[in-house]
Amino acid sequence: MTVIAKLLDGLFDYAGLYPPAGLEMQALARNYHNYRHGRHAYALGRLVIDLNRMEELRKVAGECLRKFRLSLVITAQQDLDGLHRLLDEGLKIEAVEIKTETLSEIECIARRLPVEVSTYFEVAVAAGDAKALDAICAAGAQVKLRMGGLVADAFPLPGATAGMLRALADRHLMFKATAGLHHPLRSRHPYTNAPDSGVGVMHGFVNLCWAAALTHFGGDAIDAALILEETDPRAWKLSTETIAWRDFRWTGFQIEEVRQEFLRCVGSCSFTGPLVDLETLGWL
Repeated sequence: MTVIAKLLDGLFDYAGLYPPAGLEMQALARNYHNYRHGRHAYALGRLVIDLNRMEELRKVAGECLRKFRLSLVITAQQDLDGLHRLLDEGLKIEAVEIKTETLSEIECIARRLPVEVSTYFEVAVAAGDAKALDAICAAGAQVKLRMGGLVADAFPLPGATAGMLRALADRHLMFKATAGLHHPLRSRHPYTNAPDSGVGVMHGFVNLCWAAALTHFGGDAIDAALILEETDPRAWKLSTETIAWRDFRWTGFQIEEVRQEFLRCVGSCSFTGPLVDLETLGWL
């Protein structure tokens, strides 16, 4: 397996239900089913969906639903009995994602969730709340970082992101990243598909992955921020067994470790878009 394949292995959680894609449920289910059987199926992770829309998904997916790997978005206020019923049915619910505001909610919710399900608590990158990270760590949970959105202010600055990566690594906290990571490298793109959409700089998922790798292996936040800011594809050197950014180099075995122990996955409303961009770069 090449180093880029090891990076992509199950990397993309498919979140086509959410903006800017905003697909109808039937299209979402059809796409996920097709991607599972496509030539890049190895890069596909879970299907992300709100807990309160599971019955809608069941109606359009039918028996295929039992083969879907699922990550459920829930709220702190939701009754979690519905989650347990879905698990009792044997559905492949591998993760839950929760946005919560208080430390007490983190502790309470973590106690109510099954241990076999990975739990991601969303944390604001810019805030860098050490107490929230400590609570998530104590609960044996993981972190969700939102890396973008539909407006410029939704994209955290590289310095703040690098600082958050350092804080996560120091606590041995695993994380997933979501939103705004539709392209491999940092670059300018429309925020939405609308004709009048604003345009701005978006983080690249390759930048993030290698900033995470550098941080995981002891690098500092200054170098991580420089990786996050990189826009030039010529700064990267890719071979079958290694990938390098300027003077830093990582092997496929190191990338496997990063994926298993630090950066678990990337949420994206498009599965094919990131892969097409990698093909355009000649990296895939």
